[in-house]
Amino acid sequence: MIIKGIVSAASCTERDGLEILLNNNQGEIPQKVFADQGYSGIEMKERAMKYGVELETVPRRQEKGFVIEARRWIVERTFAWLGKFRRLSKDYELITTTSLSMIYLVMTRLMLRRIDGLI
Repeated sequence: MIIKGIVSAASCTERDGLEILLNNNQGEIPQKVFADQGYSGIEMKERAMKYGVELETVPRRQEKGFVIEARRWIVERTFAWLGKFRRLSKDYELITTTSLSMIYLVMTRLMLRRIDGLI
């Protein structure tokens, strides 16, 4: 489930987005964050440690074929859940806060359905 998120312009890099997320949500982010290769490097780990977060990058496998990769499937599954909802299947929104609100609404709906036992 998505705990915190930001939606930014396409011109904002992943690295800058992480800095914005950590800066805006101090104390609310888990102690350890798993990220893809876009966040790799010592500089990114140091930037995350500045906010008290341990950043672990999950490398991509080199072999071919289907194998479930540790931690990577969680992100892919979450994007698949979001893609099932019409407002999030494409980038329809003009205002980034509206997109973020739609993400939170979808995650709330998914959690409520799980609590109710419908899934």
